[in-house]
Amino acid sequence: MGVRIIIADDHQIVREGLRSILQHDLNIDVVGLAENGRTTIELAKELKPDIVIMDISMPDLNGMEATRRILEENPAIKVIALSMHSDQQFVSEMLKAGASAYLLKDCALDELERAIRSVMGRQIYISPTVAGSVVKDYVHHLSKEKSSVLTSREREVLQLIAEGKSAKQIAYQLKVSVKTIEGHRMHIMEKLDIYSVAELTKYAIRAGVTFLER
Repeated sequence: MGVRIIIADDHQIVREGLRSILQHDLNIDVVGLAENGRTTIELAKELKPDIVIMDISMPDLNGMEATRRILEENPAIKVIALSMHSDQQFVSEMLKAGASAYLLKDCALDELERAIRSVMGRQIYISPTVAGSVVKDYVHHLSKEKSSVLTSREREVLQLIAEGKSAKQIAYQLKVSVKTIEGHRMHIMEKLDIYSVAELTKYAIRAGVTFLER
C-alpha cells in the first residue's frame, strides 16, 4: 500500500503480532512500535507516519490523550483506534480526540485493511459492531462527561494520580515542581467536585482516563 504505520499497544505480543500481519500479509511498512501514549507521541513526532494504530488502554498516558496531542502537532497523521472496548463512551471520546477509525481487537484482517484504505482516502471508518452506539450518541446529543472540563495537562495528572503516583513522582516525570502538581490536583478536584484520591481514581476509571480494572 505504500503506507507507513506506528503501532501503539502496551502488550508486546500484540505489537509484534500486528507488525508481522501488516508487513507480511498487507505489505505495509511498520516504522515504529510504542508501549504507551508518551512514547507514541515521541515516535510520531520523529517518524511522521501516515497512520498510528492506537490502543486506548495504555498506562502512563492513555490512547485518547496521545491521539489529541499527536494531532495537535501533526493533523495530517491518521489515527486508527484498535480497542477491546465497545462501550459508547470510549468510541465517542476517541472520535472526539480526532481518531479517523475505530475497530475492536477481535476484528478480521480484511476489516483492518478496509479501515486503513478508508483513512488514507480521508474517510472515517467505524466498525459495524460499534457504529450503532456512535449514531445514538450523536443523534441524541448526549451530554459531555465532566472530564471534558479538564485541560489536557489536568487529564494527564489525573491519570497519574489514579495510577498511584505521588505528587513528587508526578512532578519528576512531568519535569515541573511539586507545587505545580498540587495546584493541578486542587483544580481537578474543584472542577469535578471530588475531594479524595480514592474517588478520583474511581472517576478516572469510569471516564476512561485510566484502565486499572481491565
